[in-house]
Amino acid sequence: MLITFRSEAYADITMFGDIAKQLIRLSGHSVVVPGALLAGDVPDALANLKKALEQPPEPADAKPKSKKKEDEDEDEEQPPPVSLTQRAYPLLEMLEAAARDGKDVMWDSR
Repeated sequence: MLITFRSEAYADITMFGDIAKQLIRLSGHSVVVPGALLAGDVPDALANLKKALEQPPEPADAKPKSKKKEDEDEDEEQPPPVSLTQRAYPLLEMLEAAARDGKDVMWDSR
């Protein structure tokens, strides 16, 4: 599932549903799709999300690697994983623009 965020203050943003729901939850809002933040609630949601991203949660599937696995990974040269903070950047930008312009933020699934 994909979730698209919309606001008159910023371009539409589409994210994978699991990441989008996690960011909505971290902003302090219930994970209801479709959903919305009224303009007056956007600054608090932005502050909550920024605070939560300062100490991002450990991924549930994060396990310590064995030495053998590390050696195999070096040979494959995997790209580094994308952090939740990096994934949140477009939404943070949208929330900042919506807070500045006094606009609502809405989301729905595609």
